[in-house]
Amino acid sequence: MPILGIVGVALLVLWVFCLVDVITTSEWECRNLPKSAWLLIVLLVPSAGSVIWLIAGRPRPAPAGTTVSGATSGYPEYDRPGRHVATDPEDDEEFLRRCRERAEAQRREAARRRPERE
Repeated sequence: MPILGIVGVALLVLWVFCLVDVITTSEWECRNLPKSAWLLIVLLVPSAGSVIWLIAGRPRPAPAGTTVSGATSGYPEYDRPGRHVATDPEDDEEFLRRCRERAEAQRREAARRRPERE
């Protein structure tokens, strides 16, 4: 009988841990199903749902060298999934050239309007 009590307590602890883990995990970190589906699975099927969450739904650990949030820089908004990052140096050069041209055009326009104000 004491073994069943220990197993019951262990399952309760596992269920509470998984329930809190699902709730605190952000939506985009959940694997294979939406967060709401994982919450329902863990709530409605406590023992099996908890084990399934740990195997198939819980986020993978962050690789070494990253911060806790998974960001590799001090600006996590730049590390979001799906963000386009130029991989070709010529793309960056083209962008910078267009920025310089636009800035120069704005300076010329401001200089042209300056005498009109005075």
